[in-house]
Amino acid sequence: MKSNSNYNAALATLVIVFFFWGFIAASNGVFIPFCKSYFHLDQFQSQLIDFAFYGAYYIGALLLFIISGYIKTDILNKWGFKNGIIYGLLISAIGAAVMIPAISSGSFSFILGSLFVVALGFSLQQTSANPFAIALGEPATGSHRLNLAGGVNSFGTAIGPIVVAFALFGAATYSDDQIASINLSTVKTLYVAVGGLFLLAATLFIFSKKLPQAKGDSNFVQAPKAVKMLTFITLVLLVVFILF
Repeated sequence: MKSNSNYNAALATLVIVFFFWGFIAASNGVFIPFCKSYFHLDQFQSQLIDFAFYGAYYIGALLLFIISGYIKTDILNKWGFKNGIIYGLLISAIGAAVMIPAISSGSFSFILGSLFVVALGFSLQQTSANPFAIALGEPATGSHRLNLAGGVNSFGTAIGPIVVAFALFGAATYSDDQIASINLSTVKTLYVAVGGLFLLAATLFIFSKKLPQAKGDSNFVQAPKAVKMLTFITLVLLVVFILF
């Protein structure tokens, strides 16, 4: 059994990742008007940014569920929750790196794909981090740790748009003219910094000796009917979205 101080140090490291999720997700509030102005998008097209970002959460979790059912093994439990977070951070770092040529190419579809990859990493991180937080101490106090992490996540959500606005415009507020005049090199630099933070967090997890690997104790239960139903619902939603 690890000491409480070790668990607290591990929890502090985990909370940093919860902050990233809120910070980056909320920053889309600034990135959306930039894309809307730069690519001359209508309101529906600009909202595809949020659709691609949050859609990746659903697709990522669904893929984990389907693949685990197919191989009859809980993938995350096999990897360990710590490794799941590391892999998720690395995927998000790849997405941030791909964003650089995406912005240079001037392709909105390329940018949407890059954001999807970033959020796909988030999906893996969140799927791993919630049970990981429970594992960092007594099960009876697991909800307290999740509440703490959720509060830090909300803090990241609150200050994310403000920090990004200062980075792009030098102020917390901005006008349509300022959005239209953003230098693309500034946006690229922002994503270089974001990718660097993902790599830094992954490195912290990899080399931290106070972070246990942590795995679940429950046996994997297959749910073939749920897999079929979720796959069907997903296909229906995609058809409805494409047609309407």
